[in-house]
Amino acid sequence: RLAIWVGLLGTLVSLLCLAIPMYVIRPFRPQDPWQLDVALTVRGLAPWISTVCAMATLASLSRAWQDRMRLWLRIALATLSLVAIVGAVLTHVNVFEIMFHPYPEPAFESAASAKVDSDDKVLSVTLHGESRAYPIRTMGYHHIVNDTVGNTPIAVTYCTLCHTGLVWRRMLDGRTLRFRLAGINNGNALMRDEETSSIWQQSTGIAIFGPFRGRQLQLVHCDELAFSLWRKEVPNGMVLKPDAQYASEYDGKDWEKHVEQTRTVVDTSKSGISPHELMLGVTVAGENKAFPVKSILTAKLIQDRIANISLLLVVGPDRASIRAFKAGSITFVSTADSALPGSGAVMRDAETGSNWSFQGCAIDGTMAGRCLEPVDSFKDYWFDWMNHHPGTKVFRS
Repeated sequence: RLAIWVGLLGTLVSLLCLAIPMYVIRPFRPQDPWQLDVALTVRGLAPWISTVCAMATLASLSRAWQDRMRLWLRIALATLSLVAIVGAVLTHVNVFEIMFHPYPEPAFESAASAKVDSDDKVLSVTLHGESRAYPIRTMGYHHIVNDTVGNTPIAVTYCTLCHTGLVWRRMLDGRTLRFRLAGINNGNALMRDEETSSIWQQSTGIAIFGPFRGRQLQLVHCDELAFSLWRKEVPNGMVLKPDAQYASEYDGKDWEKHVEQTRTVVDTSKSGISPHELMLGVTVAGENKAFPVKSILTAKLIQDRIANISLLLVVGPDRASIRAFKAGSITFVSTADSALPGSGAVMRDAETGSNWSFQGCAIDGTMAGRCLEPVDSFKDYWFDWMNHHPGTKVFRS
């Protein structure tokens, strides 16, 4: 009888090691911080615990055979042992990387030869004179690409469920980290570094579990641009190639329409804003503000103040891309409807009448050659921005 109880207990514990993380860390389910902590702890210990449980059930099976127990008991123990072994094997499997395969060795091609639709969005990164573009439809499948640009190790990340594209430095405390997709937390992707198994929130770069808990990765400035605009700005840049093995599984051009129909688990009803309202999130001097993307595209230029700093949001000549700058004491007006074709001007300053490009630089007049300081900003669905930036302000007019 002891052998039977050992087999039952070992199998049950092995299955719980598999079931608890799968139940808690799954899409379209709210993740409570305490539950998430328990699930991540179990998932980290599961390979060891389930292996011990599988060995225990095998030992009970061996004992049953030696004691010449009844045939049906031996068959039952053999079945329990098989289930425990399968459970132990599955605890080593990252189900999220089965759904969205990683891209361990990213390949690139020139901007001129890249087969990317002109209106497709890319995440653009330039470091130490080296420029690369990461098509969002490629990133939306793989979620994470570990890369090195301008001798700087970076993690390019994208989460389609919350519409967040962010780039983080992979260096922390002198160590170069390598990230993998680890799950989801209230609609936003989780990342795991291979070196310490710490778990990081994609939209904040903060470790929420493991040895690095509470630490934050350093943000790398990037722009979300239409491919045609990026290629015009950086004709010698390199573009991430699709992974031919999984390219057929990439989302179509209408992926946003499908995502907007998915269920969210963050309650935004008190804000009066739809959970899938697309925002441009900006953080300046510790103060957060969300700007509805459709308002920016309609206005073409918005000048506002955050933390007593003059902020400028301007739409590119493609009427789809957006950049943010610190405007200083300069006042700008849009020239999107009046600029001469090919001039490169998207705005004019009221003080001198100088024309300015989408790169934030004056291209003529007394301000010629002067450039504005870029501000980090990224698109995010309202439910995710609100969840990770409590107390945020919202641009309303």
